[in-house]
Order: sequence, then structure tokens, then C-alpha cells
Amino acid sequence: MTHPEAGTASIGGAGSDGPDPDDPEPGGDDSGPGGDDPTTAPSGEDADHGVANPRRALAVVVGVVFIDLVGFGIVIPILPFYVRSFGVSDAYIGLLAASYSLAQFLAAPALGRLSDRIGRRPVLLASLSAAGVAWVTFGYAGESGARFGTTAALATLFASRGLAGAMGGNIAAAQAYVADITPRDRRAGALGLVGAAFALGFVFGPAIGGLLAADPVVARADALFPAFVPATPYSLPSFAAAGMSFLAVGVGALLLEEPNRDRSRDRRTTAVGQFRDALASPALRPLTVAYFVVAVAFAGVQVMFIPYVADRFGYDATAAAFLLTYVGVLGAVNQGVLVGRLSRIVPSRTLVAAGAGVLACALAVLPATAGVGRRIDLGGPAWLTVPLVALLVALAGLSLGNALVNVSLATLVSTSADDAGQGAAFGVTQGAASLGRTVGPPVMAVLYTVAVASPFLAGAALLVPVAVAFGRRAVE
Repeated sequence: MTHPEAGTASIGGAGSDGPDPDDPEPGGDDSGPGGDDPTTAPSGEDADHGVANPRRALAVVVGVVFIDLVGFGIVIPILPFYVRSFGVSDAYIGLLAASYSLAQFLAAPALGRLSDRIGRRPVLLASLSAAGVAWVTFGYAGESGARFGTTAALATLFASRGLAGAMGGNIAAAQAYVADITPRDRRAGALGLVGAAFALGFVFGPAIGGLLAADPVVARADALFPAFVPATPYSLPSFAAAGMSFLAVGVGALLLEEPNRDRSRDRRTTAVGQFRDALASPALRPLTVAYFVVAVAFAGVQVMFIPYVADRFGYDATAAAFLLTYVGVLGAVNQGVLVGRLSRIVPSRTLVAAGAGVLACALAVLPATAGVGRRIDLGGPAWLTVPLVALLVALAGLSLGNALVNVSLATLVSTSADDAGQGAAFGVTQGAASLGRTVGPPVMAVLYTVAVASPFLAGAALLVPVAVAFGRRAVE
């Protein structure tokens, strides 16, 4: 079927006609794990990857993303407790999350376009190095507060978190790298592997962070570290995150090749200009808006989930970390296997619509889980309760919906942009998502202080128009 978005788009350059993202591609089906090699090009231009072994190149870039995301995931369980340790309002939790996303919003388009101009490899390595410095600084916020007061501690938190967010814009370069070495008809499977790397980062990262925040580990580290290195439930995960960033730099420096690609046109444009071009493009406009809306909707879970389980279930950072690990395991399966297989038989727009619907339902149910069947005894261990089972079911829905939406939107972006503008296109759409994560967290945090359920219900309501819009486009 043909859609108005059938042409490919260029951000900051000329566009060219190309295949409809939802039409069956000439090469056959999209491949994910369990299918054909997603980096194997059938013939022609797509076969000129410029790397000796495309499968190895894909594995390396996915591995680098995974290592980096493990580091990012390590600090997730301790963030709300870190903020609360300074005796400030929970609204600062949302503001801290927003600082990361605002910096990512500003940096992602620039990093994506820079990678089009000078190469994917140098952008990835430089940004990972700077992220390592940011996480080290983040770990010293407590020391800053002890010496100079709460204001200095918060300034350290926000500055370092902002730098980490700016460097997190490198995901645009990573996605563009995958697009460079993967033929169009196989990109859903390959981009699904990047999504799986994200999910696996949230399998291992939060679990490691929760363990590092445990009292016995902190006490042992305190006995081993020199006096100038703080050993707290907040510094240890931060330093571990820095270590993962530096490890990713080492892996990338040794193994990551620079692919051949069409060089970006000489036309230079600002971030505002790139967004203007994207919103003027029939192919990228709905995708850019969708990224923004979905990010705002999901902000309630991203920011207030840990405070929710702490306040309603009584869970600490370690218990919350294991819940996030559970979500990560499901996400790895959903994004690495399920979505790749579904994309071979279901159009991407249909998957976005279905994912938004599932995500909206899960968000609407989530705040009710704490009150479900409290008086029912399941007859197992004391920790296994009906509310916990209900929470796990809701989280499974969140994981499935998120996987369907994110991988399918990324596939549509890749197939809607011309080869010279892959980095710029991913930069703009990731920037739109970052803008959503900038706007959403403070709003959702304030809503949480008014009514615990409100950020989750607001997110569910925002997703309904996305599901309807993409559902209509899928049947046109």
C-alpha cells in the first residue's frame, strides 16, 4: 500500500524518493534474531558497507551500546534516593531527570549530524569518554554537599547529569552506524538488536547498581578506598557507571571500524533548522511528533516508578533494582526477538499503533496494583503477594508496548531518510524524544505530589492519540 510518507527525507540536505517504510521491501522480510543475518545485503549499493565483516561490526556497535547502557542503568535505582538524601522535594527528582534529557535534546541532533560529517567512530568514542568523566563527578556530589552545602551538591548533580545527557545523544550516531552497514529491508531486525542492547543494559545495570548500594558492599568499599574517594550507596554506582563508559571506549577503540557512507551535503544548519526541516517533511513529521508524545507519556514511569514502589510497596533501592532487571529481561526478549519476527509480517505503523495501545493500558493499570488483593494469601513466601503479581503483569505490558513502539518508530525513521541523512534523522527524532523527557519528568513529578496515580494516568491518556493516528495510517 502507498502512503503520503512514501518518499525518503533529508534533514539539512536534499531528499530523494525511496521505498515506503510500510511497503514490502524488495529484499523480502525484515530479519531479526532467528532469521537471516540482518547485515547481509542482497546486492548493489547496500552491499558496500566499508567494513571487513558487517556481522562483526554490528556485534561490536551493539556491544558498545550495551556496555554504555549498563553504566547508565547502574545509577537508575539510586537516583531518587540520592536526591532525597539532600532533604529536598521530590520535584527535584523530575528536574534532575529533565536535565539529562534537555542536554540530550540539545546534543543529539548535533552529534547525529556531526557523525554524518566526520564519522560515527570518533563521535562515539569522544562522547563515551566525556560520559565517564560525568559519572565520576556525579559520584562526588555527596562530598560537595558535605563541604559546601546542599546548593553545591545539587549543582554538582545537575551539571554532571547534564553532561552525561549531552553525551547520551550518541545513540543517534549508533543507530546511524547500524543503518550504514544494514540494507534497508533488514534494518528492523538490526535496530531491534540495538533495542535489545538497551534492554539488556537495564537487566544488568540496575541489578549491579542495587548490589553496589547494599550496606555490606558499601562497608567493604569504605575499608578499601583511600580517604579522598567516597564510598556511599550513591558514589559506588556512579563510579561503576564511569567504569563502564571507559570500558566501552576501550572496546570501541580496539574493535569498532568506521563504515563507508554517503557523506552529508555541505549545507550546514542549526538544531532549530533541523527540527524545522523534519516537521516540514511528510515522512518525518509524524515520527518526530510521535517520539515527543511517547517520551512525555512514558516519563511518569521513568521518573516516578521507583518512588511509587518505595511509597506503596515499601521497597528500597535494591528491591527496586530487581524490578527494573525483570523489566530489562522482558525488554531484551521483546526487542531482540519478538519485534524482529513480527516486523516480517506486520507493517511498522501497525506495530506502533498496537504498542501505544498496550502501553496505555499498562500505564492505566499500574497505579492500581498496590491495592489489588492485599488480603489474599498465595501460600508462598512472604514477599510473594497478589499486589506484586499484579505489578509484574503491568510491567510486562509496559515492556511489550515500549518495545513495539520504539523499534518500529526507529525502523520508520531509518527507511524514511535518505542514506546521507541517517545520522541527522536519528538525531532529530532522538532529540524530540529527549525534549519529551525534558518536559515530562518535572510535570509528572509535580503530578505525583498531588496524586500518586496521576502521572501514570496522564501518560496513558497521551498515548491514545498516537495509537489512533498510526492505526488510521496503517489502514489507509
